[in-house]
Amino acid sequence: MQIRNVQEQDYLKVITVLNDWWSGRQMSDMLPKLFFIHFQSTSFIVEENGEVIAFLIGFLSQTLPGEAYIHFVGVHPDKRKDGWGRELYHHFFQTVKQKGCDTIRCITSPVNKGSISFHTKLGFAIEKGDKIVDGIDVSSNYDGKGNDRVIFVKQI
Repeated sequence: MQIRNVQEQDYLKVITVLNDWWSGRQMSDMLPKLFFIHFQSTSFIVEENGEVIAFLIGFLSQTLPGEAYIHFVGVHPDKRKDGWGRELYHHFFQTVKQKGCDTIRCITSPVNKGSISFHTKLGFAIEKGDKIVDGIDVSSNYDGKGNDRVIFVKQI
């Protein structure tokens, strides 16, 4: 298995497993096909025997030079302890560093305790929010009314 850049045709492979990987949560609306078309050089996939086992969708900020953003990451539930998430993040860090970035940003939902733990173990700091939920800084209504998010930042 190896990490490679996503291609447009990978979209259907990823989108068909997405909600299942999140235990039925409706996540597919958050990952339109445009990411697989316009951000191939900073988005990656890992396959095993033709099946997607992990992916990372990220891009360089057009507004904030030197910053990159990780939009979406998924790892097959049976492969989550195999290190593929960490490998994809490190691959992304190396790729965007070569493109002049030194700051990485990403977000997660406050209910996603696994994601919060994963990001803090990778050295991401949680940015100050406007409220505390379960001891974690959270930014209210970040993705619309009622869609609070934990905001992460990491210097590379």
